[in-house]
Amino acid sequence: MTDTARWKATVYVGGVASLANTGNIHDAFIPFGEIAEISLPKNDAPNATEHHRGFAYVEYEDAEDAKEAIDNMDQSEFFGRVLKVSAAKAPKSAEEGLGSKTAVWQQEKWLAANAVSEEDRMAAAGAEAVDGNDRPDDPMQGLEGLDVAGPRPE
Repeated sequence: MTDTARWKATVYVGGVASLANTGNIHDAFIPFGEIAEISLPKNDAPNATEHHRGFAYVEYEDAEDAKEAIDNMDQSEFFGRVLKVSAAKAPKSAEEGLGSKTAVWQQEKWLAANAVSEEDRMAAAGAEAVDGNDRPDDPMQGLEGLDVAGPRPE
């Protein structure tokens, strides 16, 4: 199964009670189809009293089974807590986006979206040359008469 197909067949289960384990989650989600894998991420915080992070991923063999689980289990009660069940989102690549170690303007996706053709660069340079003014406007121009701060005396 390809990664894309796997993510389409995976559901996110939020709001999992601290008492729940993979066996309990398996028992609750098996009526909707054959389960390939259940992931219950561990809590790595040093002072954590919870055994897991409060959410799970349930991967089904078939994407239709995942849709069925979402339709039936979203907003249901499980160990005294209301579950939020939705389609899982594929993780973002560590090489893309704002969290990557590569500058955004060096990433292929950004370059494709923000590419400026050589023709456009030449046109912009030509427009500056036609203007003839190499210096920007003086921001202090027109303020010569204002030698005192505050409102003008009447």
